[in-house]
Amino acid sequence: MSKYDVCVFDLDGTLIDSLGDLAVCCNEALQLHDLPAHPVDSYRYFVGSGIKNLIKRSMGDKADDEKLVTSVYKAFNLLYNEKCLELTKPYKGVSALLSQLRHSGIKVAVLSNKADEFAKRIVDELFDENEFDLVWGKKEEYPIKPAPDSLLAILDKFDCKKNKCLYIGDSDVDVITAKNADVDFCGAEWGFRGKDELLSAGAKKIAVKPGEILALV
Repeated sequence: MSKYDVCVFDLDGTLIDSLGDLAVCCNEALQLHDLPAHPVDSYRYFVGSGIKNLIKRSMGDKADDEKLVTSVYKAFNLLYNEKCLELTKPYKGVSALLSQLRHSGIKVAVLSNKADEFAKRIVDELFDENEFDLVWGKKEEYPIKPAPDSLLAILDKFDCKKNKCLYIGDSDVDVITAKNADVDFCGAEWGFRGKDELLSAGAKKIAVKPGEILALV
């Protein structure tokens, strides 16, 4: 019998490596507004808190200009709509993990701070049909992670108790989200942020590779 009834995954940096497309689109949006671009690796620390915050972090001291932020944000969305799947791909071992979880009777969900339309589109393109029981991006009715509201709403939909959920993510935002929701957490060391950030944020369990999660469930 499985320890958990539901596994909820962060998306970017956990299930998919989307850093290249995010960086390309953001850099193009910045350059359209005569703002400096950044190395791709810098975007590891810009992402994680939704697109609007990604834009603000990339803009540096220009982020106080709300009109400019809105314009860059709109440009990014147009570019990302065209290019969000050019470089993005699942991490090695993720698809096998998802199949094993489903085979074990565990419900599998995605919870992302990425806009809901982009989260659903990317998952639909990169993963098999019916791979997930639920895919949620940023919804207007819920604050972004690390607020626990959306994660708790997912548990309500599954009629799942907190102690029967495992949340998996790659950043301090994800660690704090799990803490705020009072659910168990496993860090994804293979993702954008790495082991040190996860440990510093208080993660007690960290998987080096996706397949290691199976031993926890």
